[in-house]
Amino acid sequence: MDLENQKRVLEYYEQYGKDDLVILLGAAEGEAAGLAAETVTLGDPTYAGPLAGVSLGLEVYHICEPEVKAEIDEAVYDEQISMMEMVLDVDDIINEMNMIREQL
Repeated sequence: MDLENQKRVLEYYEQYGKDDLVILLGAAEGEAAGLAAETVTLGDPTYAGPLAGVSLGLEVYHICEPEVKAEIDEAVYDEQISMMEMVLDVDDIINEMNMIREQL
């Protein structure tokens, strides 16, 4: 997660609090999704950004996870996401996301 997005997440966290904020990712690879998820839950593992050493413990999901997909209008999902979903390793992404959530 780049430094600007870390800053935005921290600002939203300070404005809305943990209970009213959910992070939704769209990374194309499991490792990238896992790194971003780790950053907003446990803190920036590279110790390079605003979330370095800051454990926000935010809820985080990937757009292709079944529980997220179920909440989106099917026509909108098909139009906006389904083409990309066909080329992603969705199982790898889901595994990475679950591993991060289990650490909380």
